[in-house]
Order: sequence, then C-alpha cells, then structure tokens
Amino acid sequence: MIPLCLSTRWNAGRHLSGEAMLEEILALGLQQVELGYDLRLELVPGVKAMIASGAVKVRSVHNFCPVPIGAPRPHPELYTPGSLDRREREFAVTHISRTLRFAAEVGAEVVVCHSGNVDMPKFSFDLLGMAERGQHFSQEYENLKLKAQITRDRKAPRQIKALIDSLEKLAPVVQETGVHLCLENLPTWEALPTELESEKLMRQFHAAGIRLWWDIGHAQIRENMGFINASRWLQRLAPYIAGCHIHDVAPPGQDHLAPPRGKIDFPALADWARTDIVRVLEPAPNTETAHLAEAIKYLRAAWNLDDLTTEGNK
Repeated sequence: MIPLCLSTRWNAGRHLSGEAMLEEILALGLQQVELGYDLRLELVPGVKAMIASGAVKVRSVHNFCPVPIGAPRPHPELYTPGSLDRREREFAVTHISRTLRFAAEVGAEVVVCHSGNVDMPKFSFDLLGMAERGQHFSQEYENLKLKAQITRDRKAPRQIKALIDSLEKLAPVVQETGVHLCLENLPTWEALPTELESEKLMRQFHAAGIRLWWDIGHAQIRENMGFINASRWLQRLAPYIAGCHIHDVAPPGQDHLAPPRGKIDFPALADWARTDIVRVLEPAPNTETAHLAEAIKYLRAAWNLDDLTTEGNK
C-alpha cells in the first residue's frame, strides 16, 4: 500500500502526551506522520518512544519543531530565512538547523519550511475579499493585482538574495543531517518564493539537498486568485518536489478542509500523487474525526493507493 501520512497539526493541541497524540492517528489506520510546527517539547519523549517501538514512522517535520523555547506561540514564520532583517535571518538559520537535526533524530526525510514574505502591503487580503464578494476578475480586481505585481517585482529581488544567503548557510546542515530542506509554496502574492523563483532556486540548490514542497490547497488558492495555472506549474516543478500537503479548498480561499469537502479535482492529480513523494494530509485542527476518516478513504480510492509498491526516499 502506498502510504499516506497525517500531520500532528490536527491533534497536537489537544493532547498532553506524545503517545496519546499518535495513538489517535494510528486509530485512523495510518502509521506514518508529519510532526507539525505546534509540537510542544513535552510531547517529544512520547513521540520518540512510539518511534522506538516501531508503532509509527515520521516522514516529515514542519519547521519550527519542536516549538522553540520562549516562542510566544507556535508558528511556521516565527523567523523567516528570506527576511531583510539580518538578525531575524540569523535566528531563522539557527532554529531551522535545530529542526533539521531533530528531524534526523526522529528518522524523518524532510523538513518543510516557510521562506517568508516580500516586505510590501498585503494586497492578497484585499484581493481575496473582492473575490469573496463576487468581484473576482473585475477591472478593479485586475488593477489591484497589477499594482501588487509591480510592487512585488520591485521589492522581491532583495529578499530572494536574503533567502539565498540563508540557504547557503543551511546547506551544510542539510548535508550533515541527510534531511532535505523543502521550501513550501504559500497561497498569497507576497509569499516567497513564487513558482518561477522556486525553479531558479532549485537550479542553484538542488544538488545541495534543498527541495520544494507542494501544498495542493495553497496552489489551488493561487489558481483561484488568478496568480498561476497550478497543474502546469506542478508538472514543471515536479522533479524538485519531495512531498505535498493535502487539503481541500472551497473557492476562493477557504482551505485546510478534509477532501472531498471542497472543489479540488484530486483524481486529476493521481499520476503525480503516486510518485516517490511524501503525502501528508494537513486538515485544520478542528476537523472532525469522521470527516478525516472519509478523506483517507476517498484519497486511497481517487489515487489508487491500495496496490502494493516499494517506496524509496526522494
């Protein structure tokens, strides 16, 4: 059976022990997980005990994990490697390095990382609001999208340079640990890196063990908003992608739904979903267990995951 994983983002917040958290996931018939960015330190001993017993396998870890000591709250963008602030980049490199080493300890193959956002007005929130009001692709919408594009094109190069600086510092840790660092696609216009920027970064860093992470829901939102053609970019970037987050989207931008409760055409992704990647369900923490069980059954059928296969590491 081709494995599905579940992110502990779904249930870490309601458990006091790592064993209980993982046992709830095992009860759904899944034996592989992603450790989410809200994994608290007190859950780690139980997680390691479950790994040692052979009950569960960790395939991926979402930066920052476990939650850094002193952090005001769990968040994947506590510090961003693409920040213009040198000290923030230094903090990002330090804590991403810790996550990479933790991932190696728990036997994970990849660390999923947010790169940051271009320092510009958050046009995406206004665009999303217009889309929700039925003004999608109106002249006003297109004018604002063009303004966002011009602003981003002017400001992004400095931050791509900052991101490159961070990746150059992180590459030795990737080599040391043998864990791929994966840059995740994010739904907003301001997010780093875009698909084109990702492709350019991979030409520079793929040989160093840095990869991309394709969030299916985020890509769908970007398509819904008129930013990209998701299927074409997925085909183009597929050689660099080590894994994916799986969740559904109700247009234009309500995400982290359990499939098939949105509008994503999951059967159309079947050929790619069966390739040698890590597949991680990432539903919202308030997702009902019954809805998640339905999603697992649906994806196994839509992607024909029940036939036997041998899966290596990407």
